[in-house]
Amino acid sequence: MAGNGFEVRRLSGSIGAEILGIDLASEPGDNVIGEIRQVWLEHNVIFFRDQDLPPAKFLAFAKRFGEVVEYPFIKGIEGFPEIIPVIKLEHETKNFGGIWHTDTAYLESPPMGTMLIAREVPPYGGDTLFANTYLAYDTLSEGMKRMLDGLIAVNHSAKADVTRTREDRLRDSSKAEAKKEYISEHPVVRTHPETGRKGLYINIGHTVRFKNMTEAESAPLLNFLFEHQTKPEFTCRFNWRVGSLAFWDNRCTLHNPVNDYHGFRRVMHRVTLAGDRPH
Repeated sequence: MAGNGFEVRRLSGSIGAEILGIDLASEPGDNVIGEIRQVWLEHNVIFFRDQDLPPAKFLAFAKRFGEVVEYPFIKGIEGFPEIIPVIKLEHETKNFGGIWHTDTAYLESPPMGTMLIAREVPPYGGDTLFANTYLAYDTLSEGMKRMLDGLIAVNHSAKADVTRTREDRLRDSSKAEAKKEYISEHPVVRTHPETGRKGLYINIGHTVRFKNMTEAESAPLLNFLFEHQTKPEFTCRFNWRVGSLAFWDNRCTLHNPVNDYHGFRRVMHRVTLAGDRPH
């Protein structure tokens, strides 16, 4: 039990914790927000259940942790451009972001964190997987760490693996600038600005190659790292209910929404928090 009365329950041995006994709509005090942030930094992703947070309250809660930024491709919901709908409809077969990734790694300063709240959920399926990139780095050999420490990854918003997962939403709610392509260069090994820990900062959704190398030259090592960083022992799995909220640290966490609920509707609202340039 934390000092401010809420309970922390771990989801797995490697990542994720559920925070119980707190009503986020009640506008917790700064001391409670500070404790929540410490739990978040310790566990990479935290979860809350049964939260009654309409858009205004959801946005207000997110702003307690940082500056909210808009997503470059999809329009926000009416009246709240910072909140984007993450939707899969009954007739659709692709789910938005349905691949292991960190959010918008193709930006020069990717988001610090992301919050997602469930509005409508299918009767089964639709879980989200999360992976700890600290552990992915920590468990590499010393020789591999030395080799990776100097490498720079090139990330591209138009990589085919992730572009396909946006197609349905781009058809019905894209921004005018949705056709713009973003490319960034970030270190393969990122040092977290708050914890000081090192973690892998590549993802199969956006990373295309290493700087000064071709895609073909980069592929063997990238493919090894993509597989390594999502080993089951680095992950947790979260089952959504209406009112569930997840808040993950985009600097040290991968996520992957499972696409196993064809024929059913799933509606989520997402906000992202401004981050710094990885180093």
